[in-house]
Amino acid sequence: MAAPFATRQLADLGARVIKIERPDGGDFARGYDAAVNGMSSYFVWLNRTKESMTLDLKREEGAAILNRLIARADVFVQNLAPGAADRLGLSGDALCARHERLIVCSVSGYGSAGPYAEKKAYDLLVQSEVGLLSITGTEAEPARVGISVADIAAGMYAYSGILAALLARASTGRGTTVDVSLFDALGEWMQQPAYFAESGAAPPRSGPNHPSIAPYGPFRTGDGRQIYLGIQNAREWTRFCSAVLERPALADDPQFATNTARVRNRGALHAEIERAFAALTLEDVIARLDLAAIAFARMNTVNDFVAHPQLAARDSWRTIGSPSGPLRATRPPAHIGGVDPHMGDVPALGQHTDGILAELDVDRATIARWRTEGIV
Repeated sequence: MAAPFATRQLADLGARVIKIERPDGGDFARGYDAAVNGMSSYFVWLNRTKESMTLDLKREEGAAILNRLIARADVFVQNLAPGAADRLGLSGDALCARHERLIVCSVSGYGSAGPYAEKKAYDLLVQSEVGLLSITGTEAEPARVGISVADIAAGMYAYSGILAALLARASTGRGTTVDVSLFDALGEWMQQPAYFAESGAAPPRSGPNHPSIAPYGPFRTGDGRQIYLGIQNAREWTRFCSAVLERPALADDPQFATNTARVRNRGALHAEIERAFAALTLEDVIARLDLAAIAFARMNTVNDFVAHPQLAARDSWRTIGSPSGPLRATRPPAHIGGVDPHMGDVPALGQHTDGILAELDVDRATIARWRTEGIV
């Protein structure tokens, strides 16, 4: 997922992205589920706007076509299994030696060197390896982060690394290699827990609550619903006690007067807050929080998010095409003034193969033969 996520960001900016897929089924992500009108939610998310071309890179003809495409490209991105790019002659060093202006981005599990370089890696495994699972979940057991955070992190660092390399090439005229791993990317995101651990104690698993700030997490209201609060400083805590709980004396209670004390006495703190909320509905609590300018959030479902008024207010929705008909998609998060994002269709497997081969002056008879032989 990491490399497709990176290249979709480039496609959103207007880059022409050609996705090379296996002739026998294509990208594995096409089969992860069938949630979007029979298509994979992962594939739909990661691959809009791209052109899909099928090639068997282990066949001489397929490898030759790929090399002709690379010769015309600004950027080549690959996340093949460890060692596969080298065996195909597609290592960064080899390609940059042949193509002076080419930028080669290689995405892997653990990087190109070190004792783990040859290991396969998937999102959950990297979450585990960098220690993220050890601080995620409840006191009773760890939990996987609910989205593919290692892939997303690596994809974004690949994307930003490619943009930086393109900017450098504008000055130097030379391409370069960009080496990104899931382990390094998620390892960067684990730096704060790593610093915290220098105290001799790693951040504890605290479920939905913040491990070192309180109150910061979910609380029940009188109508049985939940609201999430985030109190960041002493001023907010005092205002929260006075204007929301209507118990100003609680702010100076020795059990709760400082953040350290509130974290240490989290159970008693939650009991006091939920005692005050017991006589209030969720809407009552929200009204008080808004007046006091205290940060909060509702406990939304995924469907609640899709219907979120902020998405509508930000003009976030667009319509894209797909083999199964029109779909809704949210626009890229970076709203650039005067620039409309380039949001194209989700491609069918091999949809653009014939057209790309025609650009390379491959005749129709050869294309037909290659299709029969499984080369494309």
